[in-house]
Amino acid sequence: MISRLQPDRRTLLLMGATGLLATPLLAADTLGEGWVNVRHFGARGDGSAIDTPAINKAIEYAAARGGGTVYFPAGTYACYSIRLKSRVGLHLDHGAIILAAKAPEASTGGYDLAEPQDPSFEPYQDYGHNHWRNSLIWGDGLTDIAITGSGLIWGKGLGRGSDGYRQDPAGPGTGNKTIALKNCRNVLLRDFRILEGGWFGLLLTGVDNLTIDNLLIDTNRDGMDLDCCRNVRVSNCTVNSPWDDGICPKSSFALGYPRSTENLTIENCMVTGNYEIGSVLAGTWKKRGPEAAGHIFGRIKFGTESNGGFKNITITNCTFDGSQGLALETVDGANLEDVTISNITMRGSVSSPIFMRLGRRMRGPKERPIGTLKRVMISNVSSSGASLLPSIIAGLPDHPIEDIKISDVYLHQMGGAPESIAHLNPPANEDHYPEPNMFGDLPASGFFIRHARNVEFNNVEVAVQQADPRPAYRIEHVDGADFFHVRAPAGSMFSLEDVRNFAVSSSAQVPDQRLAAIRSTVI
Repeated sequence: MISRLQPDRRTLLLMGATGLLATPLLAADTLGEGWVNVRHFGARGDGSAIDTPAINKAIEYAAARGGGTVYFPAGTYACYSIRLKSRVGLHLDHGAIILAAKAPEASTGGYDLAEPQDPSFEPYQDYGHNHWRNSLIWGDGLTDIAITGSGLIWGKGLGRGSDGYRQDPAGPGTGNKTIALKNCRNVLLRDFRILEGGWFGLLLTGVDNLTIDNLLIDTNRDGMDLDCCRNVRVSNCTVNSPWDDGICPKSSFALGYPRSTENLTIENCMVTGNYEIGSVLAGTWKKRGPEAAGHIFGRIKFGTESNGGFKNITITNCTFDGSQGLALETVDGANLEDVTISNITMRGSVSSPIFMRLGRRMRGPKERPIGTLKRVMISNVSSSGASLLPSIIAGLPDHPIEDIKISDVYLHQMGGAPESIAHLNPPANEDHYPEPNMFGDLPASGFFIRHARNVEFNNVEVAVQQADPRPAYRIEHVDGADFFHVRAPAGSMFSLEDVRNFAVSSSAQVPDQRLAAIRSTVI
């Protein structure tokens, strides 16, 4: 039976041939009954008219038929909130642009209103993490959805707050995210590009069976946040996010309960904060000027929201270019465990190339126990031109970071620290927001390790561009530290304080030795 909502395919072909169809017949009309062209529902694609009503009608029509693909031919579709439906995909053809329109001046209209939240848990994360509907494209509780194609999603009209990027716009009718999904499963995001994505290019919360492949995201804030998601594959993506994090797994309390992010693979991706927004997409790769010093991010970071924890994670074959490196953080009472990281290249890290932090910020329900960070393996890492800060492994008294193995790593640091830094005693800052600079300057050129148990370094070299008086390794309050075939700049290699079960072997600069307990010494 032919649907009364739209002419049948034969009629469309005849109308197109005789010139009776207002919009020329496009390739998608011949691809099958499951394809729906937004132009046939009134979308103009001229960059001026608001095409949201037509697009949402096309989505509803496809959903009513049991599913299908909503097709965007070449054109610029100015939109407010596009509402996804189960078993419906969006496909952006070459030359198709979904443009986030500027919110209207009136208090009505524009983007969908942010959904109300339970005040008992809303304060546990930033406003942006609690809301999904005030977005350019959103879905809640959906299954079997996709956004594909080589087109562009441009968040030009998405708000970013009064200071340009740090404050969430919360006014009626404003939108602040490009794509936001909550409690969805069987999701595919592939091949499209995002420019100026607002607060988040992708905010995916409680999304399971998720594939993200071959995206290019050139954006103002976070590239992609994977929050409380399970069974996730991120591959072949490029993210330039100079003002915030690039690929950011989280496990917040935004669902109203703690849920872990687990079974996650990130592979063959590039992250950077080194280039002007839009220049990576344009292929000009324009580097940010000196005024950006101290405001470069663009990293892969687990956290900061960490109520549910992270489990069973693999990161491999990724490049970092002018970013804050790799961060593994659990500070809100959850476990971060079973992580394998391999085949990573970094250049120009503006802070610690590797940062692991177990803290007690405890932003969440009261009475939660302090979490754990354990069973992390890092191998085949090359880092060059990194900042004065060393890599950091920092736990808490009575809550050490455990079972860390680091092998086949070359860390080239800028060096050149003054003598005074070599003798610093950094503050604990147990409840501070976790960032590599949270302890200030550190008395090590390669690794600062505090409150850890069972750490192993194998075939690791620390090098400095300028002579540095600091030891390569500053190790404090650690039980079990094994070093095999490690190299460091001239001078002392280890500075130890309150260390037990320390061993070093097959390292040309220091003799083999095994020490049961050390109160304080330099080797």
